[in-house]
Amino acid sequence: MKFAKKYLEFVKGRHNEELPVVHLKKLKKILKNCEIKDQIIISKEEHGSVPCDCLRHCSECDETFFPSLLKDMFEVVYFFNQSAQKLLESHLASGISKYILFIKNKFLSGSQVNLMKEGNDLLTYATINAVAVQKILKKYDKVHCSMKGQKFRLEAQVKDLDLLKSPWLFELMAFHINLRENKDETKDSLPVLFDCLLHMDGEKPYLLVTLFSSISLNLDLTCPVCLETVFDPISLSCSHIFCYMCACSVASVTTVDGLKFADPKSKCPICRQVGVFKGAVHLDELSMLLSRSLPEYWEERFQRERKERLKQAKEHWESQCRAFMGYQ
Repeated sequence: MKFAKKYLEFVKGRHNEELPVVHLKKLKKILKNCEIKDQIIISKEEHGSVPCDCLRHCSECDETFFPSLLKDMFEVVYFFNQSAQKLLESHLASGISKYILFIKNKFLSGSQVNLMKEGNDLLTYATINAVAVQKILKKYDKVHCSMKGQKFRLEAQVKDLDLLKSPWLFELMAFHINLRENKDETKDSLPVLFDCLLHMDGEKPYLLVTLFSSISLNLDLTCPVCLETVFDPISLSCSHIFCYMCACSVASVTTVDGLKFADPKSKCPICRQVGVFKGAVHLDELSMLLSRSLPEYWEERFQRERKERLKQAKEHWESQCRAFMGYQ
């Protein structure tokens, strides 16, 4: 069955929930109109009547297609990030915080089945909308043969509208796998639309996402600084994921001070955005998944980083003592 039909079934099945979605049918209709215009212009060009401008520029797409897609993506990403963060905070909370969240959100935190179902639904929602965006942009490329589709993709990434780059997607996938492996009896109660697992390609780990048993996506878990599997992973506010110590190194701060002391002008080494370190998010579920799945690597990396952190702590306190003595 084609993706568009599956996606339409998914959207109709959740119509009563009023969830924001990528309006694939509406966007395809816009492109169909453009395609008809293209054919007319190309036909005229072949007869030497007019230059073929629509392949490079199209007011229909610039004024309707891209703004509509951007609006859909913003609403979907915002809803997903807020919902995933809320779910994970409820799951990881403890003590009085967990009780407050339980009262505030009316969240059934004691039911692992409910946790998995809500997490699975959110993951399916995010993945299927991410694929819908890929499909419609691919359709645009076929219609227009221009660079505007690629430009739009880059602009969406800068605005953190790429769902497949969302740190909450990585966290929710790890959360899904962790709960599934801890509670085998919940497997039969979950829908079959979506599944994910930790996949090793040689020594490189990926989160492998499968949708409709036919569409697969690989999400890389390699730190772009040390080129090893992310250890104690964090996501900067630009959504790029690093080892915590690697992020501290890039930001020119010690692990004693932490990323909150990073210079506001420090840039992400990938996208070069500034001010991305202070709002970094620790990916606790992903860390738990990797530590359990790669115990030998995790232990070796832990011992290596422990020595470096002790060294930094010693140097920090020695500098503090020298400063204090100099003040005296």
